[in-house]
Amino acid sequence: MGKSASKQFAEELLQSHNEYRRKHQAPPLKLCGKLSKEATRYAESLASTRILKHSEESSRGSCGENLAWASYDQSGKDVADRWYDEVKNYNFSRPGFSSGTGHFTAMVWKSSKKLGVGKASASDGSSFVVARYFPAGNITNKGHFENNVLPPKTSS
Repeated sequence: MGKSASKQFAEELLQSHNEYRRKHQAPPLKLCGKLSKEATRYAESLASTRILKHSEESSRGSCGENLAWASYDQSGKDVADRWYDEVKNYNFSRPGFSSGTGHFTAMVWKSSKKLGVGKASASDGSSFVVARYFPAGNITNKGHFENNVLPPKTSS
């Protein structure tokens, strides 16, 4: 995959994140080169083993992580839309972490500032995407979800 394709993918994923973040009153994320390098390295290791699993927390420092796999080459918008789709399972009146909504909550986590994006293709044509968030979201300490995962604004 050429540099321009991966840059275009990262920009598209960033843009989709920021559209969703705006809806949930969260400031836009900025793309971070260092995080993207690390995310790419991890995406490449996932593509080589073709096993989708989160990285060791020790290896990603204080970053959060979202992963995506597809049997085809996915677009940044596809990936963001799939992660965001979990919003339908999130209960804003009982905020907190659940495995069915973790991708969504990481995306719109208000205090996250930077995004790193990595994508790699496996030999069978499937693709692995890694997003890294700094600082990490989905902090389960009391009050964190209430302050960071805000309900969508309704356009009046």
